[in-house]
Amino acid sequence: MGQVGIVTCENYDYDVVMKNVYYLLSNLEALNKLKPGRILLKTNLLKKNKPEDGVTTHPFVVEGVARYLLDKGFEVIIGDSPGGPFNKTLLKSIYEASGIAEVALRCGCELNYNTEVVDVKPPEAMLINHLKLVKAFTEVDYVVSCAKLKTHTMMTYTGAVKNLFGMIPGVTKADYHLKMNDPDNFANMLIDICDYVKPVFSIIDGIEAMEGDGPSSGDIRKLGLLLVGESPYEVDLVACHITGIENAPTNFHAQKRNLLTESIDNIALFGIPLEDLIVKPFTLPASTHVNFVEDRIPTFVVDFLLDKIRPYPKVILNKCIGCGICAANCPAKVITILDKKAQIDTSLCIRCFCCHELCPEKAMGIKRHLLHSLIFGK
Repeated sequence: MGQVGIVTCENYDYDVVMKNVYYLLSNLEALNKLKPGRILLKTNLLKKNKPEDGVTTHPFVVEGVARYLLDKGFEVIIGDSPGGPFNKTLLKSIYEASGIAEVALRCGCELNYNTEVVDVKPPEAMLINHLKLVKAFTEVDYVVSCAKLKTHTMMTYTGAVKNLFGMIPGVTKADYHLKMNDPDNFANMLIDICDYVKPVFSIIDGIEAMEGDGPSSGDIRKLGLLLVGESPYEVDLVACHITGIENAPTNFHAQKRNLLTESIDNIALFGIPLEDLIVKPFTLPASTHVNFVEDRIPTFVVDFLLDKIRPYPKVILNKCIGCGICAANCPAKVITILDKKAQIDTSLCIRCFCCHELCPEKAMGIKRHLLHSLIFGK
């Protein structure tokens, strides 16, 4: 039985965040048994966003973790591999915009700028034979998943497990999207990564979470919570329970693989009791449930129907500036820039929503078929 801790934290007041992070980590038994070593704080730095955008892990949460570990004698490295080209220039701009550069300066932590890539073979993987990972991320003794609680257009929910997809460098992520382009396979791939990385603990920033069309174009939801867990699967399960997010593929497949309990009753919770939390269920992405219809529609028509009614990204022309980020990161290479506007060949689109996720102008919407709305009631 693993531990998951939950505390209320109404805002990003520096002292309050520090106090709450220290409380959570000091009560995490697995962490406090670790021998000090080099430890990576793998943050969620999806793209170039300011902390107030609600897209990235807030710098004060990361700083709280860093300071606690430094006090315990660990050598702390902070890093991520955002979407787009994986180079020092992009990393520097994102570290600075997100406030993480200031954290490293205040704490004396190392920021990762090493863009070398290494091939690894996960010995217990179910779906993947080898992985391309950021080399520096494999050269530490421990990894911490410092995640942001958000909805996700492809995976319904992103938290501790999905955050580790950022162990894969830059545009290489597109290859994995192309090869595993449905939520079930993608979830198993994420679990393979998580099982290989084996984070020693995970912390989720849910002070200001995101609902709707996350992980970057949704609506900020003031949830006021911080969560920590020694198991990334368990802390995700608790986060989804609190927010009313059901059918998150990573939870479902982790349970099928016996990596996650079926019930939160089997998790040792500390901090604020669940019964004291009254949370209105999160609004899910417009794309939700595209592959979870077998219980509502006869199996023999599922494949045909899904192909016809699945939501797909649609360019919002009056917002598009023709920057080309969507085209550069499209796994299927079905986006072109014509007359300074993005155009999508939806007949070849794999519905990974990378374009929606990475667009800096929020110029990618989600188009839903009328039948999809009728079937799923959204």
